[in-house]
Amino acid sequence: MGSVMTNHPWVTEFPAAITVVDTEGVILEMNDRSAVTFASDGGAELIGKNSLACHPEPSRSKLRQLLREQQANLYTIEKAGVKKLIAQIPWYRDGKFSGMVELAIEIPAEMPHFVRD
Repeated sequence: MGSVMTNHPWVTEFPAAITVVDTEGVILEMNDRSAVTFASDGGAELIGKNSLACHPEPSRSKLRQLLREQQANLYTIEKAGVKKLIAQIPWYRDGKFSGMVELAIEIPAEMPHFVRD
């Protein structure tokens, strides 16, 4: 089915979790950081499983909505003192909606913000 992102060498050790799901929420690919992040849930063994089963409510309903409406969702979280930017973004193949990519990027507690008009 899917694979750890071995056919894309630059993402394998990329220092942010990358998880790719199809239009139904089935996990297609995970990079190394994603597999480590979700190790307690099965890590790379999650490939081929539906990510909706991994999400409690209300997150499960939110993901269903994102898949249905093909929209992006960006927010920050803090867990165990680590702050992350979460970006869930639609991906397309030949112009057709194909699922979502989730990026989980560790960020500092305070970040510079620049307005560049």
